[in-house]
Amino acid sequence: MAALKSWAAAHDQGDEAPATVVRTAVRFTLEELATSSPGNAVEVRVPPAGAVQALPGPRHTRGTPPNVVETDPQTWLALATGRLAWADAVAAGRVVASGARADLDGVLPLLTRLG
Repeated sequence: MAALKSWAAAHDQGDEAPATVVRTAVRFTLEELATSSPGNAVEVRVPPAGAVQALPGPRHTRGTPPNVVETDPQTWLALATGRLAWADAVAAGRVVASGARADLDGVLPLLTRLG
């Protein structure tokens, strides 16, 4: 949580957080997604920081998953903290979502209060 707070403070001031802080914050929020929306139906990728499977539905075990969400670390953290809406990120091409279940609008934001 400390890394996410550091990222949020830097982001809100128009600054960039160090790469190690960003990676740690991404991993933390991906774990939060997996905890709050358990399952294996959608693979959420935030390269190079991490990836997680989440959301209930058919389990994927081999090859390329049918439901994938991929974005960059800054976009992911903005989505996870409510600083960016899912629909806006998708419309702007900041998120690539493929598959019928690859819609995180109902589970984001993960955390909105960081105080």
